[in-house]
Amino acid sequence: MQFRAWRVELRIIQRIAVPAGLAVGLLSLSACGGLKTSVPQVNNYEQGGFGPAPASSGSLFTLGQGANSNAGANTNIQVNAYLWRATLDTLSFMPLVSADPFGGVIITDWYSPPSAPDTRFKANAYILSKTLTADAIQVSVFQQNLQGGQWVDTPADPSIANGLENRILARASDLQAAANNTK
Repeated sequence: MQFRAWRVELRIIQRIAVPAGLAVGLLSLSACGGLKTSVPQVNNYEQGGFGPAPASSGSLFTLGQGANSNAGANTNIQVNAYLWRATLDTLSFMPLVSADPFGGVIITDWYSPPSAPDTRFKANAYILSKTLTADAIQVSVFQQNLQGGQWVDTPADPSIANGLENRILARASDLQAAANNTK
């Protein structure tokens, strides 16, 4: 019973802390009126990761040091871009909670299939490498069943995670082949 109360308290704190943190962050960024920021490119599949921000303006990572700084070179994502895009595509049917392209972590929220509303699943995907290999992706699936009005953790069938990994790898391979055909 204490565990459930702790989870409820954690959810309340998350609902308050996240918006408050965003507000504080936005207020502190608004104080940087003259600072130009840019975002790393999203579609640069050729380098096996996303490219650095354009050199014409300072980026959030270079803190306005401008085009003469090499600090922007450290903004490359350390995961395979094909796996990243394929993972997002494959898990797009589930609500997304968090996606960290620098760490290669994608976390979904609970999803109930229409055919089984008393069962819900959650997935965490970890991209572990810049190479497009089978061991570069790991998916963990969690399952809960509705029993007596409460969601109860149950072990997920390992074939679900394996199936998702296989679909991600197939999609990443398709993306890589399409990128190679456009060269």
